[in-house]
Amino acid sequence: MGENLQENSPTDNQLSTELEAIAALVRHAAQAHQNNSQSLLLLLRLIEALHQEIRDGLFQDSLPDNRQALYSLLKNIEAEGGWPYIHRMRLQDFLIKFLDIPQPEPDDMPLADSDNSPYSEPD
Repeated sequence: MGENLQENSPTDNQLSTELEAIAALVRHAAQAHQNNSQSLLLLLRLIEALHQEIRDGLFQDSLPDNRQALYSLLKNIEAEGGWPYIHRMRLQDFLIKFLDIPQPEPDDMPLADSDNSPYSEPD
């Protein structure tokens, strides 16, 4: 949670306490299943589903309906670290870990040559 310049209200303090409890439960579940990739995948899917459910339902319903409130929300998003996003592991990263193949450096990656590209149109 980021720092606010204004005093926290009792509601903000209650939410902060609830969020800390939720985070502790999620961390505990993850640590309890740290060697079980299928269980951890289920946990990640649940977190993603909750994110989507809150974003598409309650959050959208709560969006401001006037300029001042919208400005306040946007200012908070900017000050507190941007828009919440759940990053997904790229399949390539997953396979590299699975196959234990060293990842190529960006300088070692071949550049697409239009003459030799399998995706280029024939002349």
